[in-house]
Amino acid sequence: MDFEHLTYAREDRVATITLNRPHRLNAIARGMPQEIKAAVDRANADDLVHVILLQGAGRAFCAGYDLKNSAEQPRGMSGSQDGTYDPLIDFLGMDNNTQCFQSLWRSPKPTVCKVHGYAVAGGTDIALSCDLVMMAEDARIGYPPARVWGCPTTMMWVYRVGAERAKRLLFTGDLIDGKEAERIGLVTKAVPADRLDAETAKLIDRMKGVPKNQLWMQKAAINSAYENMGLRTTQLLATVFDGLTRHSPEGLYFKRRAEEAGFHQAVEERDSGDPILGSKPPRNN
Repeated sequence: MDFEHLTYAREDRVATITLNRPHRLNAIARGMPQEIKAAVDRANADDLVHVILLQGAGRAFCAGYDLKNSAEQPRGMSGSQDGTYDPLIDFLGMDNNTQCFQSLWRSPKPTVCKVHGYAVAGGTDIALSCDLVMMAEDARIGYPPARVWGCPTTMMWVYRVGAERAKRLLFTGDLIDGKEAERIGLVTKAVPADRLDAETAKLIDRMKGVPKNQLWMQKAAINSAYENMGLRTTQLLATVFDGLTRHSPEGLYFKRRAEEAGFHQAVEERDSGDPILGSKPPRNN
């Protein structure tokens, strides 16, 4: 297929997939998840490829879903249903995206993500679906929509850092830098930004000389432990909850603010630390 939102290249046993919307910090556009899966499928079908590298063009890896237009449009047009809420509508769309991102996790060939600038919100669903993540020390990663209007549908956080650290990050929506991400085990290694390309290439060079069948067997055995722990069930629940976050009282208030004051103002208020408005008043006991 021809790609609109990414580029694909193969050189010396490495397939490189580059998210290519630099003008929007590679924010996830409609069709991008399906293109990622198609690119992963192409790499797996190519007998010359041993390792898949995922990266972003421009100033960042991925700034999450491209939500500005949909958040500022009236309800019922994109991402926020009007009238009676039907959870299946949200689930079918978001689960398809989730499984496209998870093609990186399920790929028989190892996947390595290179993060610079930002990996935020939905961008973390992509990055953390890879087997290994190399990150610049000054890059930032996190899931701010956990504060309101989002739940990470791949829910790879808990499988990478454990329950307590996943809760700390998703209860706050805070961004952390590469050094902290490496310290807590969220990413494989953090290096100075000017060494990110070279260090990633060094890692991939060690991997690409290993037979494909050996790489697959190691990956399949390790991944099976997570599948046995209920990864798919966790993702099903998280994806349902992602739809609910956009239709909770606070989620609907956030949507109204985005329509009234603009998406960036609504995000600034969400992340200010002040209580999120829109909740039902507390009941008096």
